[in-house]
Amino acid sequence: MSKQINVALIGNPNTGKTSVFNALTGLNQKVGNYPGITVEKKQGLCKLPRGVKAHIIDLPGTYSLNASSLDENVVIELLLNKNDKDFPDVAVVVSDVENLKRNLLLFTQIKDLEIPTILVINMSDRMRKKGILLDIPLLEKELNTKIALVSTRKREGIDNLKQLIADYRKLSTEPCLKASEIDSVYFDSLKEAFPNQLLYKLWLVITQDVNFGKTDRNEIETINSFKTKSKADLKRLQQKETIKRYQFINNTLKKGQTVDLASATDLRIKLDRILTHKVWGYLIFGVILLTIFQAIYDWAQVPMDLIDRLFVFLSEWTKSALPSGVFTSLLAEGIIPGLGGIVIFIPQIAFLFLFISLLEESGYMSRVVFLMDRIMRRFGLSGKSVVPLISGTACAIPAIMATRNIESWKERLITILVTPFTTCSARLPVYLIIIELVIPEGRFLGLGYQPLTLMLLYIIGFATALVSAWMLDRILKIKKKTFFVVEMPNYKLPLFKNVAITVIEKTKAFVFGAGKIILAISIILWFLASYGPGDDFNNAAEIVSAQSSSKDFSSEELREEIASYKLEHSYIGIAGHAIEPAIRPLGYDWKIGIAIVSSFAAREVFVGTLATIYSVGSGDQETIKSRMAGEVNPILGGPLFNFASGISLLLFYAFAMQCASTLAIVKKETNTWKWPMLQLFIMSGFAYVVALVAYQLLI
Repeated sequence: MSKQINVALIGNPNTGKTSVFNALTGLNQKVGNYPGITVEKKQGLCKLPRGVKAHIIDLPGTYSLNASSLDENVVIELLLNKNDKDFPDVAVVVSDVENLKRNLLLFTQIKDLEIPTILVINMSDRMRKKGILLDIPLLEKELNTKIALVSTRKREGIDNLKQLIADYRKLSTEPCLKASEIDSVYFDSLKEAFPNQLLYKLWLVITQDVNFGKTDRNEIETINSFKTKSKADLKRLQQKETIKRYQFINNTLKKGQTVDLASATDLRIKLDRILTHKVWGYLIFGVILLTIFQAIYDWAQVPMDLIDRLFVFLSEWTKSALPSGVFTSLLAEGIIPGLGGIVIFIPQIAFLFLFISLLEESGYMSRVVFLMDRIMRRFGLSGKSVVPLISGTACAIPAIMATRNIESWKERLITILVTPFTTCSARLPVYLIIIELVIPEGRFLGLGYQPLTLMLLYIIGFATALVSAWMLDRILKIKKKTFFVVEMPNYKLPLFKNVAITVIEKTKAFVFGAGKIILAISIILWFLASYGPGDDFNNAAEIVSAQSSSKDFSSEELREEIASYKLEHSYIGIAGHAIEPAIRPLGYDWKIGIAIVSSFAAREVFVGTLATIYSVGSGDQETIKSRMAGEVNPILGGPLFNFASGISLLLFYAFAMQCASTLAIVKKETNTWKWPMLQLFIMSGFAYVVALVAYQLLI
């Protein structure tokens, strides 16, 4: 059996590279980061003919090998470093059938690195509709490669692509053109000075201002000692190189491509006029958001109720099926309720990712980015900042990573600092359960009060991010100069497979990421809630029995009183009462205080913590929602989770920096603890003040 081969998927943004990656790997993929940096790394396995396995690496989108952002550097660093374990045996360049001219620039550059390269022409099902005719044999001859016509939507051409990858040794490594002709004297002297090195690799090392990671540093130092040209001269040579490549591409496409514009549709232009209109565009986006939030509530209610009851059943079944003891108590009162507090939100999280994926797959999200640029500029940002802010609705960590494509350090830093204000999916469990407890189920103009409240929280978070950006733009004395360019991809029906993979992978990452933290915290919380120091905890039964001798308690009520007394005098109860004076003005009791502190590990832990605390010593078959609804305010009486305390909690979580992982990634991106510490204290302080004012006004 052949060894596993490395395959690099490379291409411009919006060429359907992700669709090709999904078609090759399916669910057999994983997402991580490149070593030492926080650029997302997608990789997967693909079975090829004759038992060959391919390790597919989906590289960040790039327009050329002339890098202008940190994520584009990843592509260059890998292609220049043969010692990297992921160095490709074959490069697969994915192009869009409607934008071949622009896509082929990157293809010709990679060919100059003498890596076996396959050209994938994606979206081939659109050729007839767009009046495009390609002479594939002629193009293969001119480009010195093999071409795979692919339609991921119709599942055409993937088997042929797999065969071409398996036969990569048969591919020509000859360049398409002689780029060195732009200055023959200079390149001849360069080749003479370093006869054992690939000429185009030398050229890229000289012209690119990037961190080459594991490339041979001695080689780079040697190159730097070569008497090269000035930066201005090198820039002019790069421009000449680009012009020469496009001359070759134009001549090639004149022979191998025919376009009948008369048969092309102008539907995209008509839709763009509406969806990016300065009035209708915002109204349509608002309606889409309202529809999403209403659907999240309406569609997810039934499965959520089923999951809630299932975990109650599992907890009770564990108590009855297993012998009494510490392990049974840990399972039934700690781990199961803690995990149930998160699993219950899988339907709503999945629906959120579903809608975001549909918007991205359809091409609409690029229109939103263009639309929001008009607003962003007024607050000191560019349209590129919209991508992190919108992707922050899934998770702040990859959103902050996405700022790497912002060239201006000032705009990038501001975007990093304000992105945590946007409502991420980790906040969603907190929002959903509090909203359900304190917001009535009525409707206004057919829209539920609860979905409207959820949307308002998203708007508040986004608005706070913008206002913060406006303030930082005036406070930070950093020069900036950027230009906003966004590509408008074609509209297309979302591909079911892509959407399904996105929903499954994102939801799985959310559940397992939160699950690991919750499992650990649930065990710690159960121990702290199940044990305590001194006679008050150890003699709880005698103390409560003596205090309630004059009351006519049933055996079950007495048991509940004893459990409540033990919880208050347990380790966690003592800790909770210690911090209670600081949070009492916000309308919270010591249990909520413990949940807030523990949720610093991850916001969604808040619900799991309360689920564990309320379950310890409880014998009732109640769901987490019913337990929270039944909590009584010990000072004012009535429900603890009332309108005032509920709004206070919602606003606290809307503004507080309750995420250790986000702080870590901000430190990584800014290379200092200064900015994450400022985020922590300013955001948390602001959240406390807003929550305090809200509770005192509403109580």
